[in-house]
Parts: sequence; C-alpha cells; structure tokens
Amino acid sequence: MLGAIIGDVIGSVYEWHNTKSTEFSLYNRFTRFTDDTVLTIAIADAVLCRQKHKNKITDYFASKKLYANRLRHYYYQFPDAGYGQKFEEWARQRDAKPYKSYGNGSAMRVSPIGFASQSLEEALLESKRSALVTHNHREGIRGAQAIAAAVFLARTGSPKTDIKKFIQKRFNYNLEQKLDQIRPNYTFDPSCQGSVPQAIIAFMESENFEDAIRKAISLGGDSDTIACMTGGIAQAFYKEMPKEMV
Repeated sequence: MLGAIIGDVIGSVYEWHNTKSTEFSLYNRFTRFTDDTVLTIAIADAVLCRQKHKNKITDYFASKKLYANRLRHYYYQFPDAGYGQKFEEWARQRDAKPYKSYGNGSAMRVSPIGFASQSLEEALLESKRSALVTHNHREGIRGAQAIAAAVFLARTGSPKTDIKKFIQKRFNYNLEQKLDQIRPNYTFDPSCQGSVPQAIIAFMESENFEDAIRKAISLGGDSDTIACMTGGIAQAFYKEMPKEMV
C-alpha cells in the first residue's frame, strides 16, 4: 500500500494549489501525509486483524464492526490529518450510523484490500464492507469496489486492457476519455463518481509508477486523493517504485 501513501504525500501540497503540469517538485518542506494515509493504514490494520482471527470474523456484522473500530482508532491517533467534517462527526460518536456519503474517502483508503484479497470476489466483498461503515451510498460503495478491483487485477497480472474492460463493464465508469481532454476543465470534485474514473485513467495512461503519480496530480482537483488512488493501482501493476520516492 506504499504506492497509495506516496501518492497522498506528494499530492498533499497540490490539493489546494493545483498544478496542471507533470513537471513539479515531488517533495518539499510542506509535504505531509493526510487523512488518506491514516485511513489507508487503518484499513490495512483491519485486514490484518481479520486474517489473524478469520475463524471469529466471518460474517458481515463482525467485519463491519472491525472496520469501524480501526477507522475510529486511527482517527484518534492522528486527529489533525485533515478529515472531512462528516467523517469527524462519525468518528467521534461510537454508535454513529453511516452517513450516506458518495465522497471518495471510501475509495482512497481501500487499496490494502486489493493487495490482501485472494480472489476478485473477496476484493469486491470486503471493499463493500469497508465502505458501508461510513459511505453507504451506491456511489461510495461503487468507488471503493472499483479501486480495490483495479488493485487486485493489477497485482495478479491482468493487462491494462482487461482492467479497463472489467471496470467499465462492472461499474459503468467512462474510461474512454484522455487526460488531455479531462485536464483543462477539471476542478475539485471529492465525489467517487467525479474522481475515481479520473484516477484510473491516470494509471491507464502512465508508463511507470512515477509517471502515474505525476499524471494523477497534473489533473488538479482533489490531488492527494486522486494520486493516492492512482498510486495504489500503479504499485500493484508496476511492482517497482523509485527508491527516492519510497
């Protein structure tokens, strides 16, 4: 999941100061991790707990409770990472209900499930469960499943053409646009439907891991989250990342 974290960290500087170029400094004194990294690690922790206690955590309710527990735990460990208002309200209330969000928070944190799943079906099921604790809107679930599926398929050797075909058919995302068509008029859109397809397209057009991160950030908009989603898929696909980025 380091690819997702790298995308978040590098993109953190450009979220509110967008660039529309691929030529930019990767790191500077303002670079930091954000809520994208914290909650990605929270999901990874939940996945490890689930694997350790797999005989006890088998049904929907146990899984849901575990994801909610880990998300809240990490929120309190890192309360100043820049969470959305609705998530903060949810995290502070132990028995809070999901808030029907279609924001990209469900998708930016999900890459560990794509890395850990043993089958595509497991990736789709667990990504849905991880989304439902907060993002119980159809688009919030769809965004999480699309990123988890893309990570899983990339990790297990599927070519880009097959990944694209599956995502388009299963989730009805338009992946036919080119970055050069999207970039000029693209603005901040924190919804799944307005950022997940763009993140996947950035991966599709990339030539290597660093190129994927640069292309994702060059779109502008919600830069850290788009790069986080792109970075998870790119790591799974390319396997190698530049040492200086790591």
